[in-house]
Amino acid sequence: MSDKHAKVVIVGSGPAGYTAAIYASRADLSPVLISGPQPGGQLTITSEVDNYPGFPKGIQGPVMMDHFREQAERFGTRMVEGLVTSIDMSRRPFLVTVDEGRECWTADTVILATGASAKWLGIPGEKELWGRGVSACATCDGFFFKEQEIVVVGGGDTAMEEATFLTKFASRVTVVHRRDSLRASKIMQEKAKGNPKISFIWNSAVTEVLSNEAGVSGVKVKNLLSGEEAVLPCTGFFVAIGHEPNTHVAKGQLEMDEVGYIKVKPGTTKTNVPGVFACGDAADAVYRQAVTAAGTGCMAALDAERFLERGPEGA
Repeated sequence: MSDKHAKVVIVGSGPAGYTAAIYASRADLSPVLISGPQPGGQLTITSEVDNYPGFPKGIQGPVMMDHFREQAERFGTRMVEGLVTSIDMSRRPFLVTVDEGRECWTADTVILATGASAKWLGIPGEKELWGRGVSACATCDGFFFKEQEIVVVGGGDTAMEEATFLTKFASRVTVVHRRDSLRASKIMQEKAKGNPKISFIWNSAVTEVLSNEAGVSGVKVKNLLSGEEAVLPCTGFFVAIGHEPNTHVAKGQLEMDEVGYIKVKPGTTKTNVPGVFACGDAADAVYRQAVTAAGTGCMAALDAERFLERGPEGA
């Protein structure tokens, strides 16, 4: 058999991928993990992680992912740096192509842990201040903004959920929206509009994130009708215009929802293709947390192990 064959190939290297690797390697499955464009996933660009169990004093995101990787390597996971550019799920073993053919692997099972990426505005200061006042996850970072003023951009359910959650900590939350009405569901609109801590700036766009030595100091807001610009002071800026699952490599082969999240059989990580499993944010449009991603990574490895024991007929 070719030295480019593996019982388990894991695509992606965030909490889900690394946890799948830990469990698969401990099961003596000798998994291969292909890291993707950002080894370690989104947590590598996150400063402080305070909500992952086991770290009472918090931990830096990149350090945490280094620990995950070291643990997976300790049990024998083979790490491959590169981007999976195609997966042929119509044949067995599956064919996984890395970097447009630079390297190819055949696999008895594939675990997709490719994650999801926050959509960004693409404005000056946005990515430069990521982790220093700019965030795309209220659940992750809201705690750091106690009694501070926050700006949220967006008009859908995500924005209303983020804004409402942030009022638990912030002194004031200002929602900036490009239109004169929200796209969010009626119940989410009513909840946000009825919250005394939330105010709205309509027909406007954030054009720049401003900073000082401490981090975010405000945002520039442009009225799209009049063209007038103003500076809105704040110490937190949350981009809430949605997430995009990184599942392009499986489109046309796996069942997905209208956004692109992979559909799995309830209570499992099984996809519609036997032997292919999905975990982490690639299959999670709701929670998108490191701890839930790690949990489903564990599930995927156990599902893959059982599949290999039973074969397609018993899967």
